Amino acid sequence: TWPSYRVPVILPQSTLNLDKPQFDAEAKLEVVSPCGPACHKSSPLPTYEEVKNYLSYETLYANGSLTETEVGIYILSNSGDGSRGKSRTKRQIYGYDSRFSIFGKDFLLNYPFSTSVKLSTGCTGTLVAEKHVLTAAHCIHDGKSYVKGAQKLRVGFLKPKLKDGSKGANITNSAMPEKMKFQWIRVKRTHVPKGWIKGNANDIGMDYDYALLELKKPHKRKFMKIGVSPPARHLPGGRIHFSGYDNDRPGNLVYRFCDVKDETYDLLYQQCDAQPGASGSGVYVRMWKRQNHKWERKIIGIFSGHQWVDMNGTPQDFNVAVRITPLKYAQICYWIKGNYLDCREG
Repeated sequence: TWPSYRVPVILPQSTLNLDKPQFDAEAKLEVVSPCGPACHKSSPLPTYEEVKNYLSYETLYANGSLTETEVGIYILSNSGDGSRGKSRTKRQIYGYDSRFSIFGKDFLLNYPFSTSVKLSTGCTGTLVAEKHVLTAAHCIHDGKSYVKGAQKLRVGFLKPKLKDGSKGANITNSAMPEKMKFQWIRVKRTHVPKGWIKGNANDIGMDYDYALLELKKPHKRKFMKIGVSPPARHLPGGRIHFSGYDNDRPGNLVYRFCDVKDETYDLLYQQCDAQPGASGSGVYVRMWKRQNHKWERKIIGIFSGHQWVDMNGTPQDFNVAVRITPLKYAQICYWIKGNYLDCREG
């Protein structure tokens, strides 16, 4: 069952205009971190002022202008948010490759697969509202600077390729999957939390590797709601799911699920098979919504990437997802809705 969370309120306090950014960073689909679960768990909890600083955010507009918004946090929450950390290197395939390529418009255009979109910088994103896409911050900003292409960022939606103006006949022969193409929509503005923008790419707060994109026009597809990430032991079968555009299967949407191996307050560690390009995918689970008497999928995290961790002298690797904590839920929800009253329950 989806637990009910009391969510704190995060409200903008002041907004400053910043200089127009230099779009000079290379879009990295992988970054590295030596700090694993034990290291994250032993990090001191941030102070209230530090959390306020981490959750303040930059907004990049399509015309290249940039603002920084300071936030206030209200209603006491016993949550500490933030810790040390860097990011990832080569994503691994763990033994037998357990990824499924999703073919055919019957699947690709149906929920939940239809919520996965491709970013023009090479990452994946997930539709979370009529005009909003959730993705990883490193797809937009490398911790020091915005990546090349962030100003003209576009989001791609898979559509069937029509042949000779036909209506796209259903091809049932599985050996010949229907050809798909991307239809692109420009991004109007992008929010990135200051917890990610540390001014030092070697000290990236992996806990804040998320960003929200607002499209210039509605996408008209069903989207997936965000939710507060329950503890791993409360997830059905201890499993998570996500779909992304892995680089080694160009043009394919790739779905996978796997068990969560470990968790910290801000991160989920798992060994889902993934390759570069999948980062930014929405990590979701399906649970019973008691109030509505129905099953509901919600995004509880954002797939960030791969980490090598030194476990007692033995290198072990994980794929890492950023959890949507009550504070992050309040922030992302406010970015989407613009009204904290609509963001009181996660």
